[in-house]
Amino acid sequence: MTERALRLGTRRSKLAMAQSGQVAQAVRQLTGRAVELVEITTYGDTSRESLAQIGGTGVFVTALRDALLRGDVDFAVHSLKDLPTAQPEDLTLAAVPPREDPRDALVARDGLTFDRLAAPSPRGAARIGTGSPRRMAQLNAYARAHGLSIEAVPIRGNVDTRIGYVRSGELDAVVLAAAGLNRLGRTDEVTDFLSVDFVLPAPGQGALAIECAAVNADLAAALAELDDPHTRVAVTAERSLLAALEAGCSAPVGALADLLGDGQVVTEMRLRGVVGTTDGSTLVQLSTTGPVPTSHGDAIALGRELASEMLAKGAAGLMGEREL
Repeated sequence: MTERALRLGTRRSKLAMAQSGQVAQAVRQLTGRAVELVEITTYGDTSRESLAQIGGTGVFVTALRDALLRGDVDFAVHSLKDLPTAQPEDLTLAAVPPREDPRDALVARDGLTFDRLAAPSPRGAARIGTGSPRRMAQLNAYARAHGLSIEAVPIRGNVDTRIGYVRSGELDAVVLAAAGLNRLGRTDEVTDFLSVDFVLPAPGQGALAIECAAVNADLAAALAELDDPHTRVAVTAERSLLAALEAGCSAPVGALADLLGDGQVVTEMRLRGVVGTTDGSTLVQLSTTGPVPTSHGDAIALGRELASEMLAKGAAGLMGEREL
């Protein structure tokens, strides 16, 4: 008897469908079973309000998780940065596949890099669109430090909509996650990749999360074959830092855990975190480097430790919109 197709829950956007399609293919090869995509509309997809107004983290996830718990789908694929930091007991984060490029990317008019776009000009400040307070804070801070002139413009919408603002001349540039553009095959539209040395990504940016119901132990075990231990430990540390900062701070948060080594063997992990005001006037940015965590608990402890240092350095006093 042929086993029925596994049902993969996904958002309807082009990006969500692209990354879910890649996971579906990997699961087909892994299990030998057919996988069908089940499109689910989330509240974040239908609301035109800013993400901060409609609840922030979780608005792209709740409908997918509800479908899992009802048994409408067998597993779901999320952009990991969309997941709330608290993991529900009745759901299992079965796999975190190898991470894509975690950087942010600029798509600007006339093929310009960030520094050239934002250089003082008779045209006035460069209008740069982003829906992320985290990006606003760090871009504004960089511009202040280097004598550049930008105006961060809040925007929402899918990749086509955002890049459309540049093509129409309404904006000079937009900032998007490099990973999404890579997965859509649109890297050729990037005019500048923003170094993580001046714009730290959102915790978990570039990584995917594959989730299933906790009671479905056999499926969870099969999906676990897609897990990348290095990516898992890195994003666990980043999300632990975010969770600890959320308890004492509502400002935009960026974080990145880099695995360091000689190219063959990973020997250390560096965790960097930043929190700041959206106008860029104040940033608290710290890092810590140590042995690669060997357990989930060690990664969580590392994130909490750095968050504690950041709070002690004034992060708790920086108020703003939380990263989405």
